[in-house]
Amino acid sequence: MSSQAAALPDVIRDIERTPADIVDKASTYASSILADVAGRRGALNGRIAPLSPSMRFAGTAITVEVRPGDNLMLHAAMAIAKPGDVILVDGKGDLSSALIGEIMSHQCMALGIAAVVLDGACRDSEEIRKMGFPMFAVGTNPNGPTKQVNGRVNHPISIGGVTVHPGDLVVGDADGVTVVERAKAASLLPLAAEKVAAETKRIAGIKSREALRPGWLDAALRTAGVLKEGETL
Repeated sequence: MSSQAAALPDVIRDIERTPADIVDKASTYASSILADVAGRRGALNGRIAPLSPSMRFAGTAITVEVRPGDNLMLHAAMAIAKPGDVILVDGKGDLSSALIGEIMSHQCMALGIAAVVLDGACRDSEEIRKMGFPMFAVGTNPNGPTKQVNGRVNHPISIGGVTVHPGDLVVGDADGVTVVERAKAASLLPLAAEKVAAETKRIAGIKSREALRPGWLDAALRTAGVLKEGETL
């Protein structure tokens, strides 16, 4: 480990965030659209899912690493988060106890935090659904956490198979969560608009029965060796 890395505090308070206007524009796109235009990268493992399919959000990442079953650093992250932030927690996939419940969710809403994404468990799920606070987790557990083990805030984490840096763009909906690197977020928005337009046109073609199969299918089948040159389905 370099001396510079060793000198970093466990809690990094100041980070560079994805600009608010980029977040606002990204909020109009589905997580699937952003994952596609990002090269089918950045989508968290599907086991991390919303408590309710109506929950959706867009915001900037506050990253948290905790020891399994301990939420001390989640509280630290909430203390330094700004409105519009999304708290992502590398909880090591532990489901033996919840890292957050109704009380902390109320606190998050009052602070303007856009969502919480856990590689771990939550509790008080019925109450959180009624509140409408976007909570994405691996599962639930009624057992409460401890609050005594050190961790880190705003360091790079791995969550759901994706590396997340503080300040990255994060979008979530019924399909799950997609993370886009902060430096690439603005450049992907025009591609997202093109993708939506293309898909809208494709759906219209299907509904009108003018294009009932994709135009690329025969060529792809030839490339795969399923069809011979000049042959079509």
